[in-house]
Amino acid sequence: MEKYVLSCCSTADLTAEHFKTENIHYICFHYSIDDRQYLDDLGKTMPFDVFYEAMANGAKTMTSQVSIDEFLEYFTPFLEEGLDILHVCLSSGLSGVINSANAATNILAERYPQRRIYIVDSLAASSGYGLLMDTLAAKKSAGMDIDSLYTWTQEHKLELHHWFFSTTLEYYVKGGRISKSSGFLGGLLGICPLLDMDSNGRLTSRKKIRGKKQVIRESVNQMERLAQGGLSYNGKCYISNSACYEDARALADLVEARFSKLNGPVEINNVGTTIGSHTGPGTVALFFWGRMRSG
Repeated sequence: MEKYVLSCCSTADLTAEHFKTENIHYICFHYSIDDRQYLDDLGKTMPFDVFYEAMANGAKTMTSQVSIDEFLEYFTPFLEEGLDILHVCLSSGLSGVINSANAATNILAERYPQRRIYIVDSLAASSGYGLLMDTLAAKKSAGMDIDSLYTWTQEHKLELHHWFFSTTLEYYVKGGRISKSSGFLGGLLGICPLLDMDSNGRLTSRKKIRGKKQVIRESVNQMERLAQGGLSYNGKCYISNSACYEDARALADLVEARFSKLNGPVEINNVGTTIGSHTGPGTVALFFWGRMRSG
């Protein structure tokens, strides 16, 4: 079997156990809370409940991507072992990390001309990015070579759907995505924005829905409309949440009730500290394979 490494960034928001089981390597982003720096290390250094409680109490958060030097240090041991690398990056619509990965690759190509390093823009985020990585790991385990897996990823990555909703507008206001007046009025009306990931890998607001139950129902309606096979969808479904597990569980229950042919129960993960620094607590995201994203 061809020897190569399947790799991604920590922002794929799977558990450390999941990464280990599927033999997916990852490199960590960084974040800070009130100017103290941390690694986005899947909740090892700071548990997710502690992180989101700090945000809810007003802590200031910032994030930073992986540097060129960090990629050089991360990639080099694999190359020294004679391994090729397929590294999938967080969406370029959310981060410039792919530029650091490409710059490091250009340097390493001169040092290790006999090795192959493929860098892919996932155009995905959080556990949607994780669902993509899980699928790639299965294909690698089944014997797909690195060239074929690279090609498959480029051809199919836009079939991975992301639908996000938030039960609070506070962090939309803080992030400048909506005005304070709109946030205030939306809060009074119980508005829950429903967003998806567009074909450029950017989060795009699609609907403003009044009430949590309604936005959960509409998320599942979108899955029914877009999933491969509709109600006969037989792939995996992931959900991620930021300190609102009950909402994620309610969404998962509705998905499982409507889609009887799912490949296993819905997997619920945490929104990691990098993505969560921008969404804040109260966000739920639904991920599944569907028809090609556009617009």
